[in-house]
Amino acid sequence: MITRRDFLAGAGAGRLAAAASSSPAPQICLFSKHLPELDYPELGRTLKQLGFAAVDLTVRPGGHVRPERVAQDLPRAAAALREQGIAIPMISTGLTSAQDPAARPTLATAARLDITYYKLGYYRYGKLADMQAQLDKTLSEVEGLAALSREAGIQAGFHNHSGTYVGAPMWDAWEILRHQDPQWIGFYFDPCHATIEGGLAGWNLGFHRLAGRLKMVAVKDFFWEKAKGKWTARQCPLGEGMVAWKTFFQQLAALRFTGPISLHLEYEIPGASEAARRENNLQAIARDFAALKAMMRV
Repeated sequence: MITRRDFLAGAGAGRLAAAASSSPAPQICLFSKHLPELDYPELGRTLKQLGFAAVDLTVRPGGHVRPERVAQDLPRAAAALREQGIAIPMISTGLTSAQDPAARPTLATAARLDITYYKLGYYRYGKLADMQAQLDKTLSEVEGLAALSREAGIQAGFHNHSGTYVGAPMWDAWEILRHQDPQWIGFYFDPCHATIEGGLAGWNLGFHRLAGRLKMVAVKDFFWEKAKGKWTARQCPLGEGMVAWKTFFQQLAALRFTGPISLHLEYEIPGASEAARRENNLQAIARDFAALKAMMRV
């Protein structure tokens, strides 16, 4: 029998999966933001050709599904994707308030289509002297969305984005989420953004604080680069950056996490022409997908 201590000491995700084969594995999704030019049927065919079985579908302004047309277009998208064997375990929205006219139709339509999770939009800090007031306002907005999630029957995920966003240090995310019903809203953890904000141990402390409410995971990589005298977090291909993937995936597997893992490619992918850039983009997706699967096995 493989114990939690054995696993964290170095047992791989594959060994744990073999020991607990009754537990479903996480679904690896591609964030559809990275294939913006494809319509629903072509998106489904492309994902299938790349080897994906699931997608994190953008349902937000500028996304694959526009919020004002969610009741009409999300069912069309789901039908076209599922025809190619592509599941939709999660959608990424821009929702930050239950008062948004798109909130109720988005959540109701997604739930009716058996989509289990959705990503919230972002809340930003303005004047840092007013942080507590802004945090209180965010808590109120999140409470409204959590109630709407419960009503619709779909689970929300609060994402930790680096920078002046609520949730960047993760302790403020805990102050928000600890007051919510964990059945309907939880944490959408991003190791890359967490490492940007807390590279030594902060990412890990924050993860452990919120791990009991983990719903979804976002995967991408970065490194610090100094250009023109300024340090910048530069996104890069998966496995070429500073995120402690081995430690993270060991801990994720030890939690028996079964939610969606969304693969993101936020780094620049050039091309001599638009056609060349699109081909290079597909190659980058395939490369990062292979890297992610390898990371989850070690």
